[in-house]
Amino acid sequence: MTTQRIDPGEVPGRPCSIAAALQVVGDRWALLAVREVAFGNHRFRQIARNTGAPTDRLSARLKGLVAAGVMERHPLPDEPRHEGYYLTEAGGDLVGTLRELLRWGDRWIATSPPMRLHHHDHQFTQRALCEHCGETVEPGDVHLEVTADGWTLEGPVE
Repeated sequence: MTTQRIDPGEVPGRPCSIAAALQVVGDRWALLAVREVAFGNHRFRQIARNTGAPTDRLSARLKGLVAAGVMERHPLPDEPRHEGYYLTEAGGDLVGTLRELLRWGDRWIATSPPMRLHHHDHQFTQRALCEHCGETVEPGDVHLEVTADGWTLEGPVE
């Protein structure tokens, strides 16, 4: 299945891939459903229980995520008569985003972290590496080039 593509120029406001991505996953229940499936919870009832989402809303979000190519449905290994939800390659790429939201929430929002990420025998700390040159990327190292016609960093060209 291919992932749903959205023209960033057709999203209200600045043409931006963030805005286009939020059209697909910019809902609390959508990202929490992705979290649960990434944790290995594939059954609708597990996802509903662990997200706290109303079942009608969750059902709609899961259908949207499947239609967008973020998830797909497959028979459950232990119960082939029933289908579960599984991340596609596009959905798996969201796991890094969820890790970064977890880190941000731990640092700025949560009174105390309710879970920790581990890598082998130590706490996991994520860092960005440039795939091209292999260097560690610091926030000040990255610069934005606006490629959308008629736009600058300040906004639309008048």
